[in-house]
Amino acid sequence: MKINFQYKVAILVVLLATQISFSQKKDENIGTEVVNVVKPYTPTISDAFKVKETPSLDDEDNSKKENIQYNIFSFPVASTFAPAKGKAAGVENGAKEKLFNNYATLAAGNYGTINAELFVTQPLENGDYVGALLRHLSSQGSIKNVELDNKFSNSSLDVTYGSKAKNMSWNGDIGYQRQTYNWYGIDPVLYEGLAPADKDLFLNGIDPKQTYQNIYLGGRLAVNESIFKEATIRFNHFSDSYASSENRFVAKPSLQFDVMDVKLKTDFVLDYLNGTFQKDYFVTTDAIKYGFTNVGVKPSFQINKEDLSVNVGASFFYSVSTAPGQNKFFVYPNITASYKVVGDLMIAYGGAEGTLKQNTYHDFVDENFFVSPTLTVAPTDQKFDIYLGLKGKLANTIGYNIRGSLMDENNKALFKSNGDYPPYANPSNYEYGNSFGVVYDNVKTVSFFGELKADFSKNVTFGINGTLSSYTMNNEAQAWNLPAIKLSSTIDFNVTPKWYAGANVFFVGSRNDQYINMSLPQPVTDVKLDSYFDLNAHVGYKHNERLTFFLKGNNLANQNYQKWMNYPVQGLQAVLGANYKFDF
Repeated sequence: MKINFQYKVAILVVLLATQISFSQKKDENIGTEVVNVVKPYTPTISDAFKVKETPSLDDEDNSKKENIQYNIFSFPVASTFAPAKGKAAGVENGAKEKLFNNYATLAAGNYGTINAELFVTQPLENGDYVGALLRHLSSQGSIKNVELDNKFSNSSLDVTYGSKAKNMSWNGDIGYQRQTYNWYGIDPVLYEGLAPADKDLFLNGIDPKQTYQNIYLGGRLAVNESIFKEATIRFNHFSDSYASSENRFVAKPSLQFDVMDVKLKTDFVLDYLNGTFQKDYFVTTDAIKYGFTNVGVKPSFQINKEDLSVNVGASFFYSVSTAPGQNKFFVYPNITASYKVVGDLMIAYGGAEGTLKQNTYHDFVDENFFVSPTLTVAPTDQKFDIYLGLKGKLANTIGYNIRGSLMDENNKALFKSNGDYPPYANPSNYEYGNSFGVVYDNVKTVSFFGELKADFSKNVTFGINGTLSSYTMNNEAQAWNLPAIKLSSTIDFNVTPKWYAGANVFFVGSRNDQYINMSLPQPVTDVKLDSYFDLNAHVGYKHNERLTFFLKGNNLANQNYQKWMNYPVQGLQAVLGANYKFDF
């Protein structure tokens, strides 16, 4: 009769207990038991599946390993059981994707859109390397119901040379960027009542083209095992086709060392800015000059105690106005803390931080291409940003982050429409209500932020986030062009090893602006820009390890929304292209 496995185990236990009881008697022969193995023991290793943990935790302390001690309690067992040697089952390793040093991308689409990129890098001897990145994006415009030229282009070239050694790394950069945009956002009320011939004469008399150029030099030095941590420097020369010019030099050295369990760090900042506009927005022909030199030091120390990490510091800035203005001294808090409430599942964090933000013409243009070359440029005193939040993981593949904050800023820069041209002959091309200026006000902002990220599998990733904001102004009637709500969501997935796809959508709430037209009975009109959403998607095919084809679609809902007043965007856009990777 065949004995099942449970009975075998019971018999072995009885025999073992019998042997132990007999072993307590002196001068008796224990004897030897023989165990017949019905089936040789053949262990195998099953296929392993690793859960990808998406949530990224920003704290440096999260990577700290806990000290775990393992104790093994072993005791001898009298037995002649000798299992056969195990043989590990073969595991098929997936093919490792080859990495290339260089790539080229070329794409074209409707509206005459062309997008091209070329990146090359070459390792040299002794850890040195050289690289270059060339980019170009342009479109012929053709926006619906827009009378003026609305094409644009953005081209740039960046070159870097660097070296990586065991105890030190450095690199030097040089770059050039050229951007061309048009002030096409004229209110139709300026020409709707004109006869066709007069309308053409009016529009042909406007040249809306504006060209920006930027030349920069920069570098970075990092040292290991030294009090001197790193240093970065950068010089920018920014100019436009209206004789505007701006120079900026920024240097940021950093020192760091440890005393006992405390990490001491000191950052230094030297920020020099000098610029000139040819004239202001009104009749005055005098040039606008501005300049600030901000010198700052930011000492801090960090303490790590088990699940608690605290960084305590302060920032001290002295601002010198090189143009007409006042010299000022600023002190800001620089305090952050995080506490692991439930390991990595729930981390509470908070802080109180402030800084002196150097506003520049270059930064304003990057945010709004349609500003006039007649701006008032001054730094923003961000007195404090107090925030509290929770972040962590809802599951191994789902991460979250929620935060509430209160920010107090003096002299915050807000974009506002310049309005119609002043009542004098020969207005400039940006004085037809088609450009934006900058106004400053003291603003308090209360905001709530939430984010969720998930990797449902190694082939599907998803993310969604949103921000709700409320603004309190001192002087201005509204927080011009600042939305109260912003939402965005992305999803990416691999359909097959060859095919991949993804989509993203973002929503921006309504904003407020003002339109000024001195020829109207009521020259000042409050304008509320409608909220909008933009749906984008892409699909790609990996022909081989080098060549990939892709199709991208933007504004798929074909929304003719206005990001800025009187500036509608292009409708549905489709771009078809290819990416090729290679080595020399």
